[in-house]
Amino acid sequence: MKIKALLAAITATVGLATATLAISADRIADTQTVRNVVLVHGAFADGSGWRGVYDELTGRGYRVTIVQNPLTSLSDDVAATQRVLDRQQGPTILVGHSYGGTVITEAGVDPKVAGLVYVSALAPDAGESTASQFTDIPPPAEFVIDTQKDGFGFINLEKFKTGFAGDTSDGDAAFLRDSQVPLNMANFDAKVTHAAWRSKPSWAIIATQDKAIDPKLLHKTAERINARVVEVNASHVLFLTQPKAVADAIDNAAQSIKG
Repeated sequence: MKIKALLAAITATVGLATATLAISADRIADTQTVRNVVLVHGAFADGSGWRGVYDELTGRGYRVTIVQNPLTSLSDDVAATQRVLDRQQGPTILVGHSYGGTVITEAGVDPKVAGLVYVSALAPDAGESTASQFTDIPPPAEFVIDTQKDGFGFINLEKFKTGFAGDTSDGDAAFLRDSQVPLNMANFDAKVTHAAWRSKPSWAIIATQDKAIDPKLLHKTAERINARVVEVNASHVLFLTQPKAVADAIDNAAQSIKG
């Protein structure tokens, strides 16, 4: 019995050491230049969807902050992002999902921003708007927005899952549908005055099953901004359903930037 107990103790110790090594291997080096990540959500959502990505990145040693866009105007959303950037200490990776790509394109000129990551996101040039990105390649038919009398829009309830969150469970899709943050549709027509991707290194994480933004448009955008591309087999909400894949791409972007 004593021998069995001793062997069990040794096995447990070895297992613990192996697990510790695995965790340590995933953590960023103390000497890494970029240790801050700011996550910017898109339209019809809020920052809580980033939780899985947040957990992945903070577990690796990053300081992660999530912007809560009011979605009341593009300038308001850029100001909300700038407010968070002002709190960062050191070089930062700025990440935007969907319409959040427009926001980081404008806000990303901040000198603290070392790189941009577009997550199934748009990237207008200066003088362009979110809406103008769809001129040649319109949104898929599955994506439908209902605009209210006050000019704010919601994703159509019946088409929400197929158009926005196709790879989520029915329960998760229902919660996302019923907790939508309405968007001032005028945001889509607001033109950006800066295009940060012209001076900052960029990455594009593209959801291959995106039914809100045609993947052909996402690839065209990535090519235009000279972004390094990572494809993920997921719906438009890939940050929610594939958080590790998204975090891995953000991590790789941060590690590739040297001092």
